[in-house]
Amino acid sequence: MTIKTKKTVYEEPAASDGKRVLVMRTWPRGISKSKVDVWLKELGTEKELIRRWKAGEVGWPEYSRAYRASLAGKVGLLERLAADSREGTITLLCACKDEAHCHRTLLRHAIEGVM
Repeated sequence: MTIKTKKTVYEEPAASDGKRVLVMRTWPRGISKSKVDVWLKELGTEKELIRRWKAGEVGWPEYSRAYRASLAGKVGLLERLAADSREGTITLLCACKDEAHCHRTLLRHAIEGVM
């Protein structure tokens, strides 16, 4: 099982990425559809939560709790990604440069939790 989170959607695709999965609510500017294999916008951060995070209205602990809670009804998608990762590498993509404070890391842990 391999789930990568270190790349942004703006970095060039590589064979080592495996299946490239975009996990943003909105499509990123300037990115062609050929740069990703699948877009699961449902796994992106809800617009209001990301707005509050970027504005500094919520800290990382509150953001993390809210994002994890938003995944509760999406077990089927998490299981699908877990199955994909058992078959080969998947790379979760978004525009965040700071992997430590990005929902991709939280999502990776959630996917690993359903395995």
